[in-house]
Amino acid sequence: MRSFVAIPLPEPLLDALERLQRTIPAGRLSSRNTLHLTLAFVGEHPQAAIEALHDELSLIDLPSMEIRLAGLSTFGKRSPSVLFADVVGTPGLSALHQSVRAAMRRAGLPIPRERYRPHVTLARFAPGLSTETSDRILAFVGENAGFRASAFFPDDFVLYESILRPEGAIHEELARYPLKAER
Repeated sequence: MRSFVAIPLPEPLLDALERLQRTIPAGRLSSRNTLHLTLAFVGEHPQAAIEALHDELSLIDLPSMEIRLAGLSTFGKRSPSVLFADVVGTPGLSALHQSVRAAMRRAGLPIPRERYRPHVTLARFAPGLSTETSDRILAFVGENAGFRASAFFPDDFVLYESILRPEGAIHEELARYPLKAER
């Protein structure tokens, strides 16, 4: 079972991201159903391991935090592979990310060594983009550097299963974990 842990996005933010996506000059757009803020990619594991992770995630007891999107970026400098909306890092978001990773460790799952860069993936690009297409994408990022969306305080975070299909991934919610109301 291929899975990940993420914060779902509220409807008004999904609407704003879809409006922005309509102006992206190239690439395969992420569908509304797959827009989220990843906390940790869990990977492919047997159902028993995912159930152990669920038990550990259920123990997380943290307050909600402000989530703000600000700016656009790409992974892949000269030839972009992913276009995304940047999420402003906060101590609360970092604490949740670290708690999810600790839950993975306690469940016996491997923890990938990676630098966490919170973001919402908007589009993906096939390898070997033409210079012209790369330039158009990078120009789009520059023109939309001032992108901002209304902040929100998530009520919860979710364990999702990711089912890969030729037409794109399908994300099915496996479990939802509450965050305490911000005081």
